[in-house]
Amino acid sequence: MPKPISMIDLFAGCGGMTSGFVAAGEYEPILAVEWDFAAASTYAANFGEDHMRWGDIAEIPDGDVPDAEIIIGGPPCQGFSGLGSRDVNDPRNKLWKEYIRFVRHARPKVFVIENVDRFRSSAEFELLLAESSPGGLLEEYELTHELLLAADYGAPQRRTRTIVIGSRIGKIDLPGPSHSRGDTLDSVYLQPWATVRDAIEGLPTVPQTTELPDSEVEFFGRRVPGQFKGLDLHIGRNPTPRSLERYDHIPPGGGRFNLPDHLLSDCWRRKKTGTTDVMGRMRWDAPSLTIRTEFYKPEKGQYLHPQWIGRENPANVNRPITLLEAAKLQTFPDDFLWCGTKIQIAKQIGNAVPSALARAIANHLKPYLRKS
Repeated sequence: MPKPISMIDLFAGCGGMTSGFVAAGEYEPILAVEWDFAAASTYAANFGEDHMRWGDIAEIPDGDVPDAEIIIGGPPCQGFSGLGSRDVNDPRNKLWKEYIRFVRHARPKVFVIENVDRFRSSAEFELLLAESSPGGLLEEYELTHELLLAADYGAPQRRTRTIVIGSRIGKIDLPGPSHSRGDTLDSVYLQPWATVRDAIEGLPTVPQTTELPDSEVEFFGRRVPGQFKGLDLHIGRNPTPRSLERYDHIPPGGGRFNLPDHLLSDCWRRKKTGTTDVMGRMRWDAPSLTIRTEFYKPEKGQYLHPQWIGRENPANVNRPITLLEAAKLQTFPDDFLWCGTKIQIAKQIGNAVPSALARAIANHLKPYLRKS
């Protein structure tokens, strides 16, 4: 067996990116850093507590940064996100500089930065690129960057992310797509996009509970709810009769514009355009839209279960997707373990890199790392 490729995951979250790299084979995580306790616990449950550093990345001394062949990670993106304030002074936007500090001390052959699509048009991104110029902190590295659509790499989700690859072993382009919607000339050579049906069909349409099992586990000397997996996460909610009436009006691909006037909230009634995915229903035979952190609230996006036959049909599934369904749309493995409350786990799922996208990047990079 070849020697494992040593890897550091920064701002690791629950381990979505590590999950994809480990699934690709030959990668061995030797250090991960995450400040959120529940997310760090989920990471530890799946990949080991020994190399997970729970805490502020800025408090890890330079001397504790090991050599590694690759660094991966996604500095917090809320400051860049279209859902946030997009304040250039948001302190979260500066955390990519901590990422650079680790690159400087670990001196990986390759690093990968993942972030929201808007990061690529931000002032901070321009500063990052400038650091790869002569005299910059990353002058050893040649940077390439693209917007990648997760659906093009096997995830049943139309989630667009900025991916930056830095290499000091020669230029490395971003991986080409393996999947396609089927409307391009080269789509004959690619697999069709994975769909919501591929991900969640066959799961019980009526969850049996609204609560996680009553269990706890200990990580980092503290107790946390967990560990949960599989149908443990297939939990429902208790919508009001008014919410159920709203859900029943919405067909696959539809949203708030399908609601009659008496079911519109005041803000929807005043806002005649935009936010088209709000109170939306997924389509069985298409990828989902982006799974965000509050996917359990239909008023936040297109998160209603796709099964709908027609108004007042008893076969309709009038509920938002469950934690388990969201995790499957994010392509987490079926045996992945989760720690935290319902809301904490939802946040972990929504913030994660789809495992399928991370795996595609890992497989693409492996020959370059091995050859070097």
